[in-house]
Amino acid sequence: MTRDPTACASLDELRAEIDRLDGDLIVLLARRAACIDRAAELKRATGLPARIDGRVEEVVANAAARARAQGLDAEAVAALWRRIVEWSIAREERALAGDAPR
Repeated sequence: MTRDPTACASLDELRAEIDRLDGDLIVLLARRAACIDRAAELKRATGLPARIDGRVEEVVANAAARARAQGLDAEAVAALWRRIVEWSIAREERALAGDAPR
């Protein structure tokens, strides 16, 4: 259950909420990685490369727009997402080469 940060009465409570959210983010990253693994399978079957520049820019732009809508620094989120996308492309490239994902 998500807890409103203003409801946290102490730094310990707030840190516990941050730790819980970090755990949620890791679960979501694992789900994203599973999608990337499936994308690699589909790309292998259709002969597509891991990196499709137009899609990279689309994903980063979508993240920046969503960040902006939430009042976050869109440039910072775009930089973070670019790192996530690069990690994902590297994962796909390993899978396309026949290596186990990591």
